[in-house]
Amino acid sequence: MEMTVQQVARRAGISVRTLHYYHQIGLLFPSRITEAGYRLYDEAAVERLGQILFYRELEFPLEQIRAILSDPDYDRTRALQQHRRLLLLKRERLDRLVALVEEQLKGGCTMDLSVFDRREYDALRRTYAQEAQARWGGTQAYRESERRTRGYSSEDWNTIMAQQEALLQALAQQVGQDPASPEVQQLVAQWQAWITDHFYPCTREILAGLGEMYLQDTRFQENLDRFAPGTARLLSQAIAIYCET
Repeated sequence: MEMTVQQVARRAGISVRTLHYYHQIGLLFPSRITEAGYRLYDEAAVERLGQILFYRELEFPLEQIRAILSDPDYDRTRALQQHRRLLLLKRERLDRLVALVEEQLKGGCTMDLSVFDRREYDALRRTYAQEAQARWGGTQAYRESERRTRGYSSEDWNTIMAQQEALLQALAQQVGQDPASPEVQQLVAQWQAWITDHFYPCTREILAGLGEMYLQDTRFQENLDRFAPGTARLLSQAIAIYCET
């Protein structure tokens, strides 16, 4: 079952503009876009949004959330266990607050201030944040990307994403061609330059890793293949050839 962007926004309590922005920066892709341009989200996309919103609760910057969720070693089960533990702590605190209010409504005179104490919850949240920061926030590429993108305006993002769309559309037109052809290899060079210009120095080693991820991570594969089936495979194969030369 798919939901429209308005339905997802309403259910999650966020704005449509937020979902559009998540799409622009490559954090959350719609499952597909209709010919009329409507964004649709399937169950997998909604689940990813839930993961994003959880890390937003932990006050992670969006670039770091993208790095976490895109990591091939991302442990979904461990993340859900962490979510559960935090939610249980929050629920216990809310239950105590409700009990205090009910007692006050019945005429109770004692105001137990300890129920307002959220130090245990905050300490656990910080622990999870520090754990993720230690694992995913220390790479030079990540730090450089965070430094650059922090200052981008909405207009900057629109320009960057328009360039991305143009490159991927040009690549999609080459599906079925030899990935070693000069035309395809030139597009790979432009793709590397686009990453370097706007995010971080994209070395051939980094580019080779990205090429593998475009096929290993279904989210990236599906987003690339929305331009034309086979786009992700072509880009991955062409990058492998480009990085060997």
